[in-house]
Amino acid sequence: MKFSEGRQSHLAHEIVRVLRVEGLADIEREKYVFAEIKRVFEAEHQRGDQIDDLVRQKIASLSRHVPPGSPEYDILYKRYYEEEERRHRR
Repeated sequence: MKFSEGRQSHLAHEIVRVLRVEGLADIEREKYVFAEIKRVFEAEHQRGDQIDDLVRQKIASLSRHVPPGSPEYDILYKRYYEEEERRHRR
């Protein structure tokens, strides 16, 4: 899922706030921390797009045609997506 710039900023601020309140981090340069959090969001979004492409190609390569939006397509998509996510975990 792609977050808007505003949502990324809000989430980054919330993450930093929780880290401070819980005493989990001593943050000196917020600007760099915010930038890194946003970079991670973007990297995860790109990874999700790559997995989505792989899953769609996998379904399209089946010997039978499975129409997008059909219940079977949705089941296959979910199953294949979870498999690819497990394979691409860091």
